[in-house]
Amino acid sequence: MLLIDNDLVKRLLTMEECIRAQEEAFRQIPAGGAIHRPRIDMYVPCERDDGYYRWGSMEGANDGIFAIRMKSDVMTWPRDADGNWTEDKYCIKPGTYCGLVLLFSTRNGEPLAIINDGHIQHMRVGGGAGLGVKYLSRKDAHVVGMLGSGGMAETFLEAYCAVRDIQKVKVFSPTPANRERYADTMKKRFGIDVVAVDSAREAVRGVDILSCCTDSMTPIFDAAWLEPGMHVANLNPAEVGEPAYRRFDVIIRQGTAGGRPAPDSDRQRSEVGLSPMAYIAGSEDEMKRLPQPRPGLRGFGGEYPHFADLALGKVPGRTGNAQITFYHNIGNQGLQFSSVGGAVYRKAKAQGLGRQLPTEWFVQDIRD
Repeated sequence: MLLIDNDLVKRLLTMEECIRAQEEAFRQIPAGGAIHRPRIDMYVPCERDDGYYRWGSMEGANDGIFAIRMKSDVMTWPRDADGNWTEDKYCIKPGTYCGLVLLFSTRNGEPLAIINDGHIQHMRVGGGAGLGVKYLSRKDAHVVGMLGSGGMAETFLEAYCAVRDIQKVKVFSPTPANRERYADTMKKRFGIDVVAVDSAREAVRGVDILSCCTDSMTPIFDAAWLEPGMHVANLNPAEVGEPAYRRFDVIIRQGTAGGRPAPDSDRQRSEVGLSPMAYIAGSEDEMKRLPQPRPGLRGFGGEYPHFADLALGKVPGRTGNAQITFYHNIGNQGLQFSSVGGAVYRKAKAQGLGRQLPTEWFVQDIRD
């Protein structure tokens, strides 16, 4: 069994491989060649009175590999002086995080690998957004408007550059230092024109691809800003408001985002914060710390075609250069980890890389 850390994932995994692994796996879903369980979270009161502990997991299997991705976080939902509402997280202390991907063989059940989820998480989400750009953006899309400047914004741009000839990026983040750092880093990395701008409005104006990469709990752009021919990608379901959906000519979902409890109960709720579905512990007073459902949020719902429908030609994508398209980059999370994690594992195994752990540590002779 291999232990694969973030540094090794970064050495082994290219964005082109990440996109290809997901595309091949998603195409297998309709015929049963791949399967996934959407993300489900569990909330339990934690040591701080303005937050909650959240355990999240998601699973998927394809091409002989099963993956489960697990996260252990303390969650808060702060508002800043300007009223911006975001979701924040940490494990043990701010700045440290715990996420693991476990891989198993579906052929004989053997435990194969434990992978730190940091870099592979950023890559799989960026690669998912890249699939949307590949299939739905105009072929002559060259200019990106980037709302957000964190690690996800970096892999989103990397994915766009892998599928389109990106020549210019306008980036906005509420923190000037963050957007300036992003512009400088991405300019050097990709050799393209990347400029930091002073407003979300300026970042959106005149672009071909609008990329939303934030942890915002509320919409981050005005639907009136959308222009003919744009393609829109998102990171979280709250970034895109209801008015924007009415402007989209084509909407494709990556896959099923999560089950909807019917009806919601005190202990089982849909759309808690940025969780598709959650099971909740705690007293009535403790549960008041959690964000309440937001009317009109369509990020987790909506009956729209899935990526596999588009890729297999069952539904049309963009049919004209003036259409505004939207790829809802949420849904096949578990399958992303089995496909991309499987690609990383196979390369590590072939190259003799990773820390070898005795398989016998993880199997037993007591029947469960």
